[in-house]
Amino acid sequence: MESIKKYVAEVIGTFVLVLLGCGTAMLVGCDSANGCGYVLTALAFGLVIVGMAYCIGNISGCHINPAVSLGVLINGGMTFTDFVGYVVSQCVGAIAGTGVLKLIFDLGSVEDKTGGYGANGLAGVNGSSGAGLIVEIVLTFIFVMTILGVTSKKANHGSFGGLIIGLTLTLVHIFGIGLTGTSVNPARSLGPALVAGGDALSDLWVFIIGPFIGAALAAVVYKALEGPSKPIKVSTEKTVSEKTSSPVKKPINANHNKKKKK
Repeated sequence: MESIKKYVAEVIGTFVLVLLGCGTAMLVGCDSANGCGYVLTALAFGLVIVGMAYCIGNISGCHINPAVSLGVLINGGMTFTDFVGYVVSQCVGAIAGTGVLKLIFDLGSVEDKTGGYGANGLAGVNGSSGAGLIVEIVLTFIFVMTILGVTSKKANHGSFGGLIIGLTLTLVHIFGIGLTGTSVNPARSLGPALVAGGDALSDLWVFIIGPFIGAALAAVVYKALEGPSKPIKVSTEKTVSEKTSSPVKKPINANHNKKKKK
């Protein structure tokens, strides 16, 4: 039952991410002639993470991204069974989010300024799958490294974790939108690609493999840098202050006792 709640939370979170993130891109456009669209779309994706982190974070950890789940799995934060459940849930949420976008834009005759429901593509790197892979690997590496650092049990970042992660996603989007549309999330790429079809489907492998490689590298590197948890040594010896503060027992005066007996 507890796992089902986590999976439902991941469906909801990924649904909201695609609906509001890709939906914003569809409304404002993300071409080079409309630079403000970059910032608005980047903020939309980042702000969704902030909102969902404080909404479903207590339930599922708010991964809403198969690459993040892979990083957590490698880092020992979840079981393989939960990993599979999370990935399936995230993909369902992403497809549902894109379906709702299609319904809204079709019924309202609204222009989709991305031309493909916010699907990722390689136009910004002139169709180079190699360049696209590098972009996605590096950006996902940065994003997942940040998540692992913020959520580490060795650190205490208080209640600012969701904000830091959301701002980092905004940052990588600002850089990557003009190159690949910024995926760093296989589920986010899958939903729009399935609905858009065409080139979006043919390039989809880049936006699945790239983020997974970046996440795996981030998990391995972070694990090596952070190192194993050091066991806390509990000393059973009394400290100097404890020894001095303990009451001193006076020795029994043997001569005094002898006098009383007489």
